[in-house]
Amino acid sequence: MDLNKLARHAGEWLRGSGTDADIVVASRIRLARNVNDVPFVSRCTPDQKNDLAHTLSDVIIDIGIGRDGHYFSLEDLGEIDRLLLVERHLISRDHAEADGARGVAFDQHEKISVMVNEEDHLRLQAFRSGFHVEETWATIDELDNQVAERVDYAFSQELGFLAACPTNVGTGMRASVMLHLPALGLTKQIEQVVHAVQKMGLTVRGLYGEGTQASGSLYQVSNQVTLGKAEAEIVQNLASTVPTIVSMERNARQVLMEHQRERLEDKVWRSFGVLRSARAISSEETIDHLSQMRLGVNLGLLETLDMGTVNQLFILTLPAHLQKIEGRRLEPKQRDIFRASFIREALGES
Repeated sequence: MDLNKLARHAGEWLRGSGTDADIVVASRIRLARNVNDVPFVSRCTPDQKNDLAHTLSDVIIDIGIGRDGHYFSLEDLGEIDRLLLVERHLISRDHAEADGARGVAFDQHEKISVMVNEEDHLRLQAFRSGFHVEETWATIDELDNQVAERVDYAFSQELGFLAACPTNVGTGMRASVMLHLPALGLTKQIEQVVHAVQKMGLTVRGLYGEGTQASGSLYQVSNQVTLGKAEAEIVQNLASTVPTIVSMERNARQVLMEHQRERLEDKVWRSFGVLRSARAISSEETIDHLSQMRLGVNLGLLETLDMGTVNQLFILTLPAHLQKIEGRRLEPKQRDIFRASFIREALGES
């Protein structure tokens, strides 16, 4: 697999289709798993990490994930390539910046990715476009069963799956949805939603998970607790809570359209105008303007664009993607200029 080609299109989960895809960008479920009688990654010797990387990559490829060149040893990749995989949510930032033998495998549509020697020996992930938590769970559960037939997991009858971080002990599951909630932000209701979600045992994070802030009105809502709860219970809690958030965002959008349509149209078209004519623009400003445009597309205010195009621009305009597309390292000011040019071409230069 050529990462240069990968950089020119976004993964399946950003195609902009699926249930409630106007608000629920994507569904994701991650499982943390470790090999029995082997130290956690942070306590492994370099030789043990090498052995694990070799053994587990063989298992993953044997199952069918990572074939055709879709398995990468992160030790063999440069900084920009590793950042590219972070931007695509295929690996974590910690995984990219770690040392020693480690890798990632993913299928050609990027519906599944498997990290080797991240915080845990294995991090299994499944993605779907739109609101499809149950279907995503079915996908990752099948993969987990296939790996379990070949790997002896570290498991306690009392605690469940053992993990390097106590917050992952139990099911080892992190079930999440990525939500686009611009109207709740514009109507000053987002803090109310965050507090309500937290009372339901869920947490709200930014675009790249723990430790990140929300940008572009994009939020990740996921379970907080993995210990003492069954996988089905975690999935069901998320699946039953998200429709309430979706309903609140839809109501907020309706209120804006009914009572502040001119203001809303002005924000949407200003963002479109900036992105279609800017000669230099930062990632942060781009994400904010794309957020307004995405809202405009879904409300029928920008009929010349489709959601898939806007969704892809959220990823393709990030630093590593731009540098891979351009084929060379770019300094921040150079990236801002190339980003503006890339966006103008995608939107039809004014």
